[in-house]
Amino acid sequence: MKFGGFAARFALVAVCALMTVVPAQARFWQCAPYAREVSGIQIFGNANTWWSQAAGKYERGTAPKVGAVLSFRSTGKMRLGHVAMVASVVSDREVLLNHANWSRRGGVEYTARAVDVSAAGDWSEVKVWYGPQGRLGTSTYPTNGFIYGHGAPKGDDQLEDEPKLPSLQMASVTTGNGRMVGVRD
Repeated sequence: MKFGGFAARFALVAVCALMTVVPAQARFWQCAPYAREVSGIQIFGNANTWWSQAAGKYERGTAPKVGAVLSFRSTGKMRLGHVAMVASVVSDREVLLNHANWSRRGGVEYTARAVDVSAAGDWSEVKVWYGPQGRLGTSTYPTNGFIYGHGAPKGDDQLEDEPKLPSLQMASVTTGNGRMVGVRD
């Protein structure tokens, strides 16, 4: 066997093996477990129960703060509500959210724009960035307000129970017949 053929077969085996590794970012997330992991707020159950569960356990309010969880009310489109962690406060009427299961089923979005569109400026109604449209969504969502945690939020690199994988970079190898095969280093 010529070296070129061996290298091509090795590259193909390496690509197949690496494709079976699932990075932490590829995990299927629901909004509530994701918000709990990144915010440190220890509330369990569907998102629509978080606001009432937080009463007496966590402070709640209408002012956005980094690390707080924005609690969305149930609606016809969103029966179980939604929760999202505030990653950054842009202004008193705009925040950036880290949240899961919004634009893409099971996917995580980072720094998704959310705008307070309530008449009173109290975060009781918001519009949220929707990835497939590449802009704020057209729907207005009712919210309960913000649940404030007791500590700094975790970054995704600090999520518990996730494998720590080495950084992989894509390279290419030319096979004996001139075709390119992708390989991760």
